Formats: sequence, C-alpha cells, structure tokens
Amino acid sequence: MKKLKHIGLACLCLIGLAACDKNEMPVYNTANTAMNIWFGNTNLVLDSTIYNYSYSMGEKVLTFYARITGMPTDYDRTFEIEAYEGDLNEAEGSFKTATYTLKAGEISVECPIYFNTSLLKNPSSFIQKDGYLYFRLKDNPDFKSGTKEKSVLKVVLKNYLDVPNDWIEPIYPNMSYEDFFGTYSAKKYQFIVSVWGYVDFHIDRITTVDYDEATNTLSKKYAKYLYQKLQIALEEYNNDPNNADVPLRDESGNVITFPDLNPYL
Repeated sequence: MKKLKHIGLACLCLIGLAACDKNEMPVYNTANTAMNIWFGNTNLVLDSTIYNYSYSMGEKVLTFYARITGMPTDYDRTFEIEAYEGDLNEAEGSFKTATYTLKAGEISVECPIYFNTSLLKNPSSFIQKDGYLYFRLKDNPDFKSGTKEKSVLKVVLKNYLDVPNDWIEPIYPNMSYEDFFGTYSAKKYQFIVSVWGYVDFHIDRITTVDYDEATNTLSKKYAKYLYQKLQIALEEYNNDPNNADVPLRDESGNVITFPDLNPYL
C-alpha cells in the first residue's frame, strides 16, 4: 500500500512539473551562441562585395546579413562590427558602422555599413588600384564569431568609371549617350549614375519595356523621363550651399550641363 502511495505522489509531481513547463518561458543558455555575418542574401553567401565611390556623390549603404546559430531570446541583443584590416588609413572617415540590434524572438537581421564618397580624404584613392576593407564581429558577451566562411566581411574598394561603350558608338538598336548627355566627362557620368542608379546601361530605341534588369536596358521613353529627373537633380545640387563644388564641375573645371533633348530622338 505504501508503495502505491509513493508511485501516486511521484506521478503528481511529474504532472505538476509538466504544468510549470507549459506556463513558464523557456530559459536558453546563450553563452555559446555564434553569429554568422555575410554579404549576398538569405540564400547566397558572397565571399566579398564591391563599393565603388564613383557610383555616388554622397552616402550609400552596403547591406550585410547577420544570423545566430542558437535559439532566440525574449529580449533584444546588440552587437557591432569593426574594420580590422585593409586600407584603413586611406578609407578612414569615408565609412562607418553602427550598433545593430537583434530583436527579441528573432534569429537574423539585415544591417547597413555606410559609405560616403564626399568624405574620402583623397579623391584619387582607389582609382589606379583597388583597395580592401575587412570587417569582423567585435567582442561581445552575447555572441561569438560564426563559421570561418561567415565570420569576415570583405569589401573591395574602387573609385573609377569606365567610359560606356554606348557613349559615342552604340550598336543598334542602342542609342548614343552623347545624344542624351552631351560630351563625356568622368564627373558627369558619376553624377548620372548617382541619380539614375544604373551603371553602363543601354538606351534601346525599340523596346517598350521601361527597364529590363537582365540586359540593363532602358526604353527610350523611360530614359527621357529619367532625363527630366537628372536636370532637376543638377539644379538642386547647384542650389545647395552645403555642396563644396557649386556649380558642379568636371575634372577639367568645366561647369557640368546637360543639353536640351532633341524632340526627334
């Protein structure tokens, strides 16, 4: 009889523990939680990415992904990354990171690294030779570094634009850049890229599709629409007293202008 009582008490204890487990928040040991960081997307890990200062007149963002290998928590956790190797002195001041937050209940987050072309100490840096920056997770009590292939962010630094093939002699049905933008200059092309967001694109005189991402092709109609945005952007730039070079000039000191579009284009 005593034996049966002991068995009954043991069962009640187990039931009580099970009830507690259902009502209480689980507590996870996060001491060994690793954080993986990478460029690319959620399904693709790139060994590096490129930042080209010539593609922007001001600030632009590179996005990286961070994902933990452990369980989520019921509170926010923060982390930082640091540039620890590469052309640190030459690029100093032209990039910055932030304090990033992994929200409660989440296991991944997208994070920005900020670059600003206007803050590059030497405008001729990375023109003749590519530069590099390597970032890693800073020491953090919540996270340790992830796997080898997801522990370092490598950024290749460039600062030049090649003259597009379509500027003067495009292959039909592509249209000439010169018809739209006038005489070539590197600074003019940089401004176009910074406003439009397209590099080495094609303007097709036949297609009716505004933009074909696969071929980097714009329709003539869409290009004319973007051209109006370009003129407005240039006027705004020249009227902004915070810009150092006003009016905007090319590398030879000539004021940058865009011709009126030929209505017969």
